[in-house]
Amino acid sequence: MKQFMIGQYGGFDDRKYEKDFRDSFYGIEACLFHTHEDYLKLVEEAKKRGFHIGVHFPMRANASRLRDALILSLDDEIRTDAFNNIEEELNYLATAPLDYILFHYPKPVLLDDSVNWDTWKFTNSTEYILESNYSFEQFVEKSEYLFNWLTAKSEQYHFTPLLEFDALNKYIYDTDFLENLLIKYPKIKLCLDTARLFHQECIDPSLDARKIFRKYTKYAASIHLSNMQITDTIQNRHHPALPELSPDEGWAPIEDYLNIIREENNKVRIMFEHRSDRISDQQLESCYLWVDSILNK
Repeated sequence: MKQFMIGQYGGFDDRKYEKDFRDSFYGIEACLFHTHEDYLKLVEEAKKRGFHIGVHFPMRANASRLRDALILSLDDEIRTDAFNNIEEELNYLATAPLDYILFHYPKPVLLDDSVNWDTWKFTNSTEYILESNYSFEQFVEKSEYLFNWLTAKSEQYHFTPLLEFDALNKYIYDTDFLENLLIKYPKIKLCLDTARLFHQECIDPSLDARKIFRKYTKYAASIHLSNMQITDTIQNRHHPALPELSPDEGWAPIEDYLNIIREENNKVRIMFEHRSDRISDQQLESCYLWVDSILNK
């Protein structure tokens, strides 16, 4: 379980920390902390217990007008503002023992015009743009700039940049451009989210989640692990990945995903992005043991 992590969202939650964290775990991923005091407590606990800190941008609530930086915006002013916001956060975090900082990618999300995205969560309309309004050439140009900029900042501030896949379009799953970019800029790693990829596969006939895991896990430093249930409605977002949850009942095929992950990159970190408050301590331990047994066969 040395590759496992838990999340702390909104602040340092003592109850979640006590229930979820284990001394053998790799670390904690933090996001949107409301107070500097909670941030200092996280840093102190990391030093005391020897775990690593990852940050899901932004670390501070209200550090950005939106949670996710619009790093691929076609509007130069918005894109420049996004990079400035990131730099401000990097300065704030400069003295912390950071392992990585994670950003959603692509952002704004490029949406296939033919797919119904009503069940996808967006803060507002600035977070997405239709594929028909964003050319592949623009995607190449903006992504190349992003990778070059993040590489330079990672060397300056000593962290690993992680790009977490948001909704994906054909520029990512039907071309080799991103894979070539990851090879060209090896300091930059990916984060894949099991529930998000499952969700998109259910609404987008062009996306095959297993193929995404097969193609991109080798470039990943983190997997965000949770389950969700999709039948005629979407239920139980961020549910723990329990072994008894069957795909026949609309749950994501987590075991299939984990088997692919093990085959492609069995050292990748697993961040449990789930609502552990929904389950008992015994069920949580069952979740941890089950995931560990698959990854370390």
